[in-house]
Amino acid sequence: MNNFPKKLQEKINQRKAQNMLRQLGTEHDLIDFSSNDYLGFSNSKEIFDMTHHYLESHNLHRNGSTGSRLLSGNYEFYNEVEAMLCEFHNCESSLIFNSGYNANLGFFSSVPQRGDIILYDEYIHASIRDGITMSHAKSYKFKHNNLDHLDEMLKRVQHDESVIYIVTESVFSMDGDSPNLVSLINISKKYKAFVVIDEAHATGVFGEKGVGLIQELGLENQVFARLITFGKALGSHGAAILGSKELTEYLVNFARSFIYTTALPPHTLMTIKSVYMELPKTHEISKLHNNITFFKAEIIKNKIQHHFINSNSAIQCCLVSGNENVKALSNQLLKKGFDVKPILSPTVPAGEERLRFCLHSFNSEKEIKDILQLLASLLKI
Repeated sequence: MNNFPKKLQEKINQRKAQNMLRQLGTEHDLIDFSSNDYLGFSNSKEIFDMTHHYLESHNLHRNGSTGSRLLSGNYEFYNEVEAMLCEFHNCESSLIFNSGYNANLGFFSSVPQRGDIILYDEYIHASIRDGITMSHAKSYKFKHNNLDHLDEMLKRVQHDESVIYIVTESVFSMDGDSPNLVSLINISKKYKAFVVIDEAHATGVFGEKGVGLIQELGLENQVFARLITFGKALGSHGAAILGSKELTEYLVNFARSFIYTTALPPHTLMTIKSVYMELPKTHEISKLHNNITFFKAEIIKNKIQHHFINSNSAIQCCLVSGNENVKALSNQLLKKGFDVKPILSPTVPAGEERLRFCLHSFNSEKEIKDILQLLASLLKI
């Protein structure tokens, strides 16, 4: 008896035939140009020890939270960390979710109502798309970072009875670029639209102490909601939605990905607190930006800048059309000890496949020089 449905096997076979099959990797000791651990915090002994000592000193020997936050899992530590997030990110209220995916799913599936309008950047993250799919609101995409197109769409969808939400990212995960956030905010005011910004790849990277790009620009009081994550530059796990007290109260009551999930354990919450205690005194953020500047200079030095998407973030993308081509190039770099992931279609549109370089504070200038010299030689083949 075949215990796997034929339709599902056909979809797997199709992926294999198109060289698009995703597979789990294994742990390795390659030079890291692929992880989201931009500041190296995930391997920080100082943060690990700080977390351990706090839990020991407060006699917190709990492995789990025991339930959802609305049942038994809302221990006092949650309130402490959320208050710290409000102070650090200059917001009225914050609500922690188990991941960025859960946060976006909970927000977009519950906040926009039937009759409302969601306008979202065409390159928005899959977690936001999935949340929008679960919403009863109507949704339309605008061209990537094209504010003229956004303005045109706002004119078309504006109705007295509709609430309009504009959704974008401050740093896009697949291109590493950013919209003109000041202009976007100004457009939103003209149409009285609510702005929602995903700051997953900006938190810990931009702004004083890593507060994010929205705060760096002084826009935090002009957006309806911000999403920050702890699993990228902050090296831990989880996420939070920042906004008003009313927004938090609403999400606690209606965001199903918050209501019906077991809360994070004390160790994760203390790790998040330890990270935020480390951010004001770390030199890793400036090291990261020095590496970004050096990487971009080396791209020009090796005369391969026309292959790269312009970005000032830790994400630098080299376009290599075709899944087979970009996978082959990634394998060549891997053989020389460098871990650079190929980003394949359908994750990105066909023809826009790329090598995504994720830069870190701990990458050396020699590593950057070596990998870009190697890449330049391979691109010429």
